[in-house]
Amino acid sequence: MLTVPGNELTDYLERALPPSGWLAIDQARIDAFADATLDHQFIHVDREKAESTPFGRTIAHGYLTMSLISYFAGECGIRPENTVMAINYGSDKVRFLQPVKVDNRIRAQAVLKGVEEKNSGQILLRTRFTIEIEDEDKPAMVADILSLFFIA
Repeated sequence: MLTVPGNELTDYLERALPPSGWLAIDQARIDAFADATLDHQFIHVDREKAESTPFGRTIAHGYLTMSLISYFAGECGIRPENTVMAINYGSDKVRFLQPVKVDNRIRAQAVLKGVEEKNSGQILLRTRFTIEIEDEDKPAMVADILSLFFIA
């Protein structure tokens, strides 16, 4: 994660930050997400039945892909210097463009889209995360994520 003085954040607007590392999406991760969310649709958890779908194998939940943005933000996001904590503030324009199939590797590319001082010591960042699938031209997902940073 890139850490910069709060007054320099606008210098990074519309600039692509270095991408995250690749992360493998295996069946164990998909199954754990299914258990946590109670979403056991066969396309996610039944390898044999999923083989007969157009995808040819199980796929990750779209929300699993989205939930990994918190992890990826720690690798490729940007934050103000002297951050005490950060919280999720929301998301805009989320689009799932293609599924992440089991055993695909994904990574994130981040672009800072907005900087706003909410209150004294609070900075709201809007970051566009594009979740790429290794060896695929079309990304899995694009979302504008809002994060509120509390500054010391």
